[in-house]
Amino acid sequence: MKLTVSINLGGYSFNIDEDAYVELKRYLKSLERHFAGDENCSEILSDIEARISEIFKTRITAFRQVISIEDVMQAISVMGMPEDISDNEQRTSGRKFWPSGSRRMYRDPDNRIIGGVCAGIGACWSIDPVIVRIVFVLLMLGGGLGALIYIILYMVIPEARTTAQKIEMHGEPVNIHNIKNAVKKEFDAMRKKMNL
Repeated sequence: MKLTVSINLGGYSFNIDEDAYVELKRYLKSLERHFAGDENCSEILSDIEARISEIFKTRITAFRQVISIEDVMQAISVMGMPEDISDNEQRTSGRKFWPSGSRRMYRDPDNRIIGGVCAGIGACWSIDPVIVRIVFVLLMLGGGLGALIYIILYMVIPEARTTAQKIEMHGEPVNIHNIKNAVKKEFDAMRKKMNL
């Protein structure tokens, strides 16, 4: 018989084994210490918690409702350890350290002109969104097919709202290194907009 603890992680409630809770708490505290000097600390940590909760949600089934120590260790292996990031930042940008992530198609709200469909397709296929926009304009001029396709894609493709989704859209692995970089990039972009 094991004790379980109820936690709120990334806005979701989970039942977690006591030993798994201790390990998760230790991991989150080590991340908090690692990012303590960073001005974006709270945003980075909340995005990391959201990503861990996404990993946990995939582990919950109708027959398995409790997060185990194995689930926590799997989430930690996906996210990476803070000391790995520190060593890696000195050697490389992080791209060679972790394998590439799965690429998912989302609408890109940051680079959109209308709905973000073309920007999302460009990010997913690693091509300039301008080329995708030109193709859609040519299809619109050739009988309006481009507008119909755009509307269908707008309804079908979800918008990248979270940092993890924006990272996935570019095919990067969703780990603490990439979350930290994405939050810093968003923070710098907001700072630029505020100064204008």
